[in-house]
This record gives sequence, structure tokens and C-alpha cells, in this order.
Amino acid sequence: MAALKELLPDAKNSMSMYYDHANDPWFRQRFSSSEEENSTAIKAKPVPPYMKRAGFVPRKVEDFGDGGAFPEIHIAQYPLDMGRVKGAKPGPKILPVTVDAHGNLAYDTIVKQNENAKKIVYSQHKDLIPNILRNEEEGGDEGEEEEIQKEIEETMQETKAALEKIVNVRLSAAQPKNVPKQSSDSKYIKYEPSQQSAVFNSGAKERIIRMVEMPVDPLEPPKFKHKRVPKASGSPPVPVMHSPPRPVTVKDQQDWKIPPCISNWKNPKGYTIPLDKRLAADGREQKARKAVAMRSRVQKEKMMKEKERKEQELRALAAKVRSERTGTLAPSAAVPMSSDRNAMDTDIRVDYEPVRERERDMPKESKEEREERLQREKIREERRKERERERRLEAKDAAMGKKSKITRDRDRDISEKVALGMASTGAGRGGK
Repeated sequence: MAALKELLPDAKNSMSMYYDHANDPWFRQRFSSSEEENSTAIKAKPVPPYMKRAGFVPRKVEDFGDGGAFPEIHIAQYPLDMGRVKGAKPGPKILPVTVDAHGNLAYDTIVKQNENAKKIVYSQHKDLIPNILRNEEEGGDEGEEEEIQKEIEETMQETKAALEKIVNVRLSAAQPKNVPKQSSDSKYIKYEPSQQSAVFNSGAKERIIRMVEMPVDPLEPPKFKHKRVPKASGSPPVPVMHSPPRPVTVKDQQDWKIPPCISNWKNPKGYTIPLDKRLAADGREQKARKAVAMRSRVQKEKMMKEKERKEQELRALAAKVRSERTGTLAPSAAVPMSSDRNAMDTDIRVDYEPVRERERDMPKESKEEREERLQREKIREERRKERERERRLEAKDAAMGKKSKITRDRDRDISEKVALGMASTGAGRGGK
């Protein structure tokens, strides 16, 4: 280092290696005069050098200078008052000298202060030795042993009484409360047995028995069960008022017909649902029924009109035959061949009136012709009644939802028609 300093040129400017905060204006504004006075008031005392501090006891702040505690001095040290209790009472911390029962100095007084004052502190080696060995070594007096034994017995009696109290409480909770007392009275009964022989009763003529009440087991379950009878009501129940019953009409029955809830997308249980039920679920069945009823009504009207037309033709032919036999020309009104809808919808009885008027205007017929005419009229009347009867039955069946003969035969399958012998009707119509 000395060689290096000789080689380097001299320093032009000298500056300190530390920063002086006292000259800084920022620190100067923040430091109060009182703090500066306090800091200047503390003057460090000269501290003896190391290995020469015998008798030096640092008690005050100035004894430490600007340093910390001295580890070689074994006393409580508080440099800059760090760790010192503020509320501690001032005064010396010196304890008086105390002695034990044998006159020896009690050095354990230091550890039995403050929080340890109410505790038993074992600070000696003899505290680790059992009492039996200690008494043998010390050879204690008999009076002390008696006192110790008496104390042990008292403690034992107190412990025993406490344990018995706890056990009795537990046993009383488990034992029954009402135990019937067993009577110890006994009776002696003397009697003569009916069988008097040497074989029975060892030949004795009299016997004496002792009668004692049978003891009852307190832990035996009860032989009779007590049934709890419900308490009788104090007042009669409140009457429930109902409306009088009414007969159920057909409309009410139809209104209460709730269609089944059937989905077109879900069938989790895999039921086989008929088509009519599935159609009824989405409303298509009602529309189909209306359409079928309308078609059947139109078909029925067509068939009735066809029958009316054939009857008109038959009446025209009969009038024509009568006119040819009598030699007179039949009037044009007697043959109503018009296909007008209004003429076909009129009642059949209206058509008979002009025929009867014409028959009165005609010349008198023979007996045979009259009989034939009456026979034909009778047949016509029977047919008319049959048609009216069928019309009434079909109207009644339509109201009840049944199919008529015409619609039933028309809706039959081809296999049913073949089985019933009705398949030829369709072929005959096709041939025409």
C-alpha cells in the first residue's frame, strides 16, 4: 500500500467518506431544538479499556457512550434505556439475606420472586431424592414421621369420601327407585295328610310346613301393560255441511272425460299406445270424427235421394200401365222424372196425393186390377214405414256415436265383405 501511495499523485480535493446530515437543510428543518438540546445534553463518559474494567458498573445511559452493553460485566444493562421497564419502582434491586430452618443461606430466594412467589420451586439437589431415602439419610424424628403419616391418612380419607360420593351417585341412577320391601314373616302350618300309610310321608301321621311370601324380583319386567286411553273430547265435532247430491247428466259425463296425456316424442316406459289414443292426444281424432260423420251424412242423403228417385220411377211406370189398360193418356204430371233437388227432398206422402186424385178421375177398374193396385199400395206403405224406421234408428245411432248399416257396410274391409258374401256388389257396380 505504501508503494502504491508513492506512485499515485497527491489528491487535489479532500472530502469526508461519510455524509454529514447536520448540514443538510432537509434534516435541519425537521430536527427540533429540544431534540438537539437533549442530544447535546448527553455526554459520554470515558469507558475504561478492555481487561481494565474491574469495578466498572454501567447503570446510566452515558456510561455506555455510543455503544452497546458489555458482555464481560454480569449485571442487567440497558444501553439507551432499551428493555428497561418504565413503570418499575426506583430503588435498589438488592435482596436481603435469608436463611432456612437449619440456619443455612437460602440462595433460591432470587428464583422465588415475582410470578414464582406463589409457586413451589425445586431448586436444590435434595428435592430430587425420594422422601423415604431422604428420611433414612437424615434419620428424622419420630414426631415428624407421625405428622406426615397423619397427613397422609387425612388425605386418604378425603379422597375416599369423594370417590364414594361419585360412585353412589352413579349407582343410584341405575337402581330402581321404588323397590318393594320383602316381608320376612313366616307361618308354620300343621296338618294331617289324607294318605295314612308307611309308604307315604315316611310313616308320619302329621306334617308341618313353613309358609313364606314369595320374593319379588325388582328387575323383573311388568306383567301387565297399561294402555293409554285417548282423552274424550270436551265438545262435539263441528258438522261439515255438504250440498245435496245431484244426478249426473250426460253433458257432465262428457265434460269429465279427460283425454290421456300422450306425447308424440317420449315414451320412457315403452307402452303400446293405440292409434286412436295417439290421435286424441293432438286433436286429430276429433277432426277425423267430424269428417267421417259428414261423409256418412252426405252418403246417406245420396242413398235416400236414390231411393226416392226409384220410387218415382216405379210410380210413373204404374201410372203408365194403368193408362194403357184403360186406353187414356197419362198426364205428364204423373211421371215426375225431374232431378231437381227440391222435389226430391219433399216428403213421400205429398207425392201420393196427386196420384189419388188422378185415380178418382180415371174410369172404374175391375176387381182384379183393384186388388193388384191395393197390393202395390200396401207394399209401398210398408216400404215407406221401413224407410222412416231406418231413418229414425240411424239418427238415434248417430247421436249415440254408433255406425249405421250403410256406413258399417261401406267401411268394412274387403276380407269381411268376402266372408259375408258382399264382395259381388262392388263388382256388379263396376260392370255397369
